[in-house]
Amino acid sequence: MDTLRDLLNWRSLRWKIAVLVAVACCAIALTVGILVHLSTLARSLNDGRSKAVTQLSQDVQDYERDGAPPDALRMPPGAMPDELLRRLGDPQGLRDGYATWYDGDGPGDHPSMWAAQTYRGSPVAVEVDMTSDLLTRRALDRHMWKYSLVALAVVVPLSALAAELPNRRLRRVARTAHRIAAGDLAARTAAGRGSDEIAEISATVDSMADSLLGRLLAEQRFTADVAHELRTPLMGLVIASGLLPEGEATDLVRDRVGVLRTLVENLLEISRLDAGAERADVGPVPLAEAVGESLARTGLQTQLTTAGALSAETDPRRLDRIVANLVVNAHRHGRAPVEVEVAGTCVTVRDHGPGFSRELLADGPQRFRTGASERGRGHGLGLTIALGQAQVIGASLSFANAPDGGAVATLRLPAAD
Repeated sequence: MDTLRDLLNWRSLRWKIAVLVAVACCAIALTVGILVHLSTLARSLNDGRSKAVTQLSQDVQDYERDGAPPDALRMPPGAMPDELLRRLGDPQGLRDGYATWYDGDGPGDHPSMWAAQTYRGSPVAVEVDMTSDLLTRRALDRHMWKYSLVALAVVVPLSALAAELPNRRLRRVARTAHRIAAGDLAARTAAGRGSDEIAEISATVDSMADSLLGRLLAEQRFTADVAHELRTPLMGLVIASGLLPEGEATDLVRDRVGVLRTLVENLLEISRLDAGAERADVGPVPLAEAVGESLARTGLQTQLTTAGALSAETDPRRLDRIVANLVVNAHRHGRAPVEVEVAGTCVTVRDHGPGFSRELLADGPQRFRTGASERGRGHGLGLTIALGQAQVIGASLSFANAPDGGAVATLRLPAAD
């Protein structure tokens, strides 16, 4: 179906090349046709002029040899074309003493070539029929047009087929670029050797992918290294905060240390997800019970609705992580009430706040990008982790805004056998 759609796309490069070839062929055929027509016409007129002059000269010689009456050679001036008489009276219109004129307006497509000279003070002329030459030229013109159209009907499809190879290479480059834009930085065009423009574009796309992959790996290594380096002194802070005497200042310190610990743990989890080191331990899980336990562990006021909930084939620990992150994000950045619905193997988390930003809906969650400012501040790691964990367990996580307001996150899990 895609191949047929590409074939019928008149805006594709294939048809543009075919149209260009067709226009070039038409221009060449028209130019050659005009040149051949003019050359054939000039040769026909030259031959007709020679034939008329020869016939007039022969008639004059026969008259002089046979001694025919003088009127036998003469033609009434009224029977001669006016242009022929004008040329006969003009010395510049004579060639070797003869005046010639091609009368192409003869009745019934019967043109004539006239030749005249002044003989014994009076004009004498002959008329040569040029119908056969006219028919020959017309037949030649018809053959030229016919075979030009035949050649065009052959050349245009062949040019479209010949354009398929570069089109295929360009489509491969475009598909690779789309994969890279979608996040598959391991995609390559496999252009091979070549020195044309398409090979240069392919090499540039591959080089761009290599550069992006290198920068992404460097960013992932930096995130993992920072998280690991912070973990050791952070554990010391956690232990030290636990030894402080109870008081308002101690509670504040413990709260900030807890926030910092959560951030570091999130960074470590993201680094593992980026490195592909996470492996799911899947099994049949009663979805309604698992979601209810996750909501209870968050300690947040959330409305749970179950309608025909089934068992899902998933990792319960990672499922708990996803649901908890979605619910916490809804409470932190949305407005109450926060509602969770379990239907079949689908979990929907909705708040009644300003909704997700257009950037998040278009590009998905990004770390350290909080989206809409009206949804509050944050580091953007919660939704990023939820999306990464969903990919690990083979689930799909989508984001949308409700028509009457509020953000909606939908988790779809594979059903258990």
